Amino acid sequence: MNTESDGANPHARSWRRMFMPLAENVSEARRGARLVLDSWAVPDDAAETIALIVSELAANAIRHAYVPDRCFEVALSRDGEKVVEVEVSDASPHHPVVKSFDPDATSGRGLLLVEALSDVWEVRSREFGKTLWVRVLS
Repeated sequence: MNTESDGANPHARSWRRMFMPLAENVSEARRGARLVLDSWAVPDDAAETIALIVSELAANAIRHAYVPDRCFEVALSRDGEKVVEVEVSDASPHHPVVKSFDPDATSGRGLLLVEALSDVWEVRSREFGKTLWVRVLS
């Protein structure tokens, strides 16, 4: 578990990891995030919420933003107080859209969940692809 401290704020922490776009890496991303959040002493309820957000965004990166031979990246940062930021980046330039869903559908609720569980979220364009950025108060 490779976490770093911010020199300006000794209580700030960050973690970043690349994943191949394989379905089994959704659980790896969630597990890695949970281990890091536990090591940062993030309260259990907030840590579980953040881990769920990581899972949803990682699954979306694999299902909807797959680009051959390109990984997706998960990053977490904590300000040392009560804010945790989540970033999931992929190589697809296509921005996700929150859609209404059929109540009988087995998928399609990921971004609605992220929206409901986060303080704020947005899509940020990058030179190659995009980043879904989420802030959660812990």
